[in-house]
Order: sequence, then structure tokens, then C-alpha cells
Amino acid sequence: MIKIGILGGGQLGYMFLQNALQYPCEISILDPAVDAPCAPHAHHFVQGDFKDYETVIEFGKNLDAIGIEIEHVNVEALRYLKSIGKKVVPDPEALAIIQDKGVQKAFYTQNNIPTAPYFELDNWEDFKSKSDLSYPIFQKSKKDGYDGKGVQFLKSEADLDKMLQSPSIFETPADLDREIAVVTVADHLGNIVTYPTVEFVINEEYNLLDYLLIPSSLSKEVTDRAEAIARDVVKALNSPGVFAVEMFLNKDQSIWVNETASRVHNSGHSTIEGAYSSQFDQMLRTLMELPLGSTQLFTTSAMVNLIGAEGETGPAVIENVETLLQIPGTFLHWYAKAITKPGRKMGHVTLVNDNIEQLKQNIKQVNETIRVVSKK
Repeated sequence: MIKIGILGGGQLGYMFLQNALQYPCEISILDPAVDAPCAPHAHHFVQGDFKDYETVIEFGKNLDAIGIEIEHVNVEALRYLKSIGKKVVPDPEALAIIQDKGVQKAFYTQNNIPTAPYFELDNWEDFKSKSDLSYPIFQKSKKDGYDGKGVQFLKSEADLDKMLQSPSIFETPADLDREIAVVTVADHLGNIVTYPTVEFVINEEYNLLDYLLIPSSLSKEVTDRAEAIARDVVKALNSPGVFAVEMFLNKDQSIWVNETASRVHNSGHSTIEGAYSSQFDQMLRTLMELPLGSTQLFTTSAMVNLIGAEGETGPAVIENVETLLQIPGTFLHWYAKAITKPGRKMGHVTLVNDNIEQLKQNIKQVNETIRVVSKK
């Protein structure tokens, strides 16, 4: 039986496990939190730091394949594990590109992949002395950013006191029509498949996804271009795995790649109910070197994040779940995180319905009904 290890035991690992436990494999999870969502469900759970070289090598040395559910892991350890014959997905060299936004942006430029104009500064304070600045501009920390963290929008000089004090890239804002993504999967033989383009609606307050729609409402001409760009990105990364290529669709209908996640991703969650083979099933297939699954959709679906309510910190409770589950075609995914905090992702709801207007009504009802609060 193949022994698979996953670095990270959060909600992505939790959804991976729910699918993987149906296959003949043995899953080990490494996570620093003793109460990580995956802890009670993996065949083996190891509490430890996935950023620590020795910890990752000790974890992986007796396994057959090692995957990730978070990018902020020790790449040097994964390089070593690969060198002793372990299957590592994604390839450590692809992960090294993704981990550093400066390296990632240079990779797009070198491979003729359209992306926002940018410049890079290792010393963030040098920004203030640049003579050719134009506002507004996005500052993005080169390392360790995720879910809107590590990003600062600088509207004018008045925002300079908000700057991130870390090596950064500075990026021209898109003339945004909407944000889109294409979840793309590559196997060990170089075969590549894409899911239909996903359309984002963003929660401005937290700079987090409010809901997504798959397939998007965009024209075939636009989605064909988006899917071709995503394939180009993954082909250039030259690695098996699941990749979420996030893009900006500008008002002139040009497309810029924003960033790529080298793992399963929020934008692919509704493939669990909406597609023949989910992104989590594909993740397992890439680790086990099985044929890729079908990315065909059963139906139109939407995914709504369940985010910790403002002013609520403590043991997590979902309010009004009975009302939620009265909506036909509704599926609840609770991430088993013990503590809720304002803005924290606590779960999601998938809604399926071929009638797009009804689907939007159902999304509205979910947003008006469900709250994640702390136990009183």
C-alpha cells in the first residue's frame, strides 16, 4: 500500500483526506497544531513544524510520496527527499518559484505569461526615495503572504506609514473587470487538464473570496484564453500537481496572471459536488501516479465562504444551519477548527443549480442566514 505524507493539516488536508481514505493508501499528516483539523482522521498524525528541515526529512524518509496543502514549507528538505527517490508533488523547483513572489513574477516575464507591470525592492524603505512613483500601487510581501495577508494597497503618499516592512514587489493595479481562476492539473507524464474558468466575487471588508461561480458567466472566447494561459503556466512549471492560476480580467478584456497556488485551492472547492473528479481527487491521483480524472462538470455550482463574524472569538458555532439546509442543492463543509476569529475561514457552502438566477438567490440567502460565532 502506498504511503503518502502531506505537509499541513488544515482544511485543505481535511478535504483531501475525506476523498483519499476511499483509496488503498496510508496517509500521514505533519502539522504544528495538535488540534489541526486532520489530526483525528489521518492514519498517522505527527505534530511538528513543516518549515523545519530535519522535521520534514524525518517525516518523509519512510514514505513513498509527499504532497503539500500549504506552500510555506521547507523546500530544501523536499529537494533532499526527492534526491533519495521520494515522489514529491509539486516538484520542489516549482514550489521554490511559487514561494517567492519576486521569483514568481520573473518566471511569468521570462515565459511570456501576461502579468501586471511591477518592480521589486529588497529594502522596502527604498520605495520612498523612488523618483518615478505613480499611485495607486499594490505592495506584496515576497514571502509568506496568503488570503489577503502580506498585501498592502497604497493609494497615495498618505499610506506610506502602512507599508509592509519586508522585501516586496510593487505592482500596477489591474483595471479590473473581475477576478477569475483556472484550476489546472498535471500528471507525472506531462498530461495537463483544466477545469472550466471560475469567477470570483470578493468580500471587500476582508479581501477574501465571498463566493465563486463555476463555470463563469464569461464568453467562451475569454474562458478559452484564460484556460490556455493557465496551461502555459503549468507547462512552464514542469511539475505534476494541482495548480490554481489566479488571474485578473481587465476592462479591455486583456488577462493578467495574478499569482499561482501550487496546491488545491479555494477556487476549486465546489468541484467536490460539481465535477466528475474533484481537485482533491486529482491531488491524490497525482501523488499515486494514477490517470487524471475528468474535469467535466455535472452542473453550475457556487461556493460561499463561511467566515468568522466580526467581534466573535472563541469556540466556534454555526448559527441557522437548519435554515441553510432547507435550500435544495446545498452542501455544508465545516473545517473542524476549534476556535473562530473575525475573518477566519471556518467552512464553506457549495450550492448547485442549473438555473443561474435561482443560484444567485440561494447565495444571497446563505449570506443573509449563516453566521459563525463563538459559543456564549
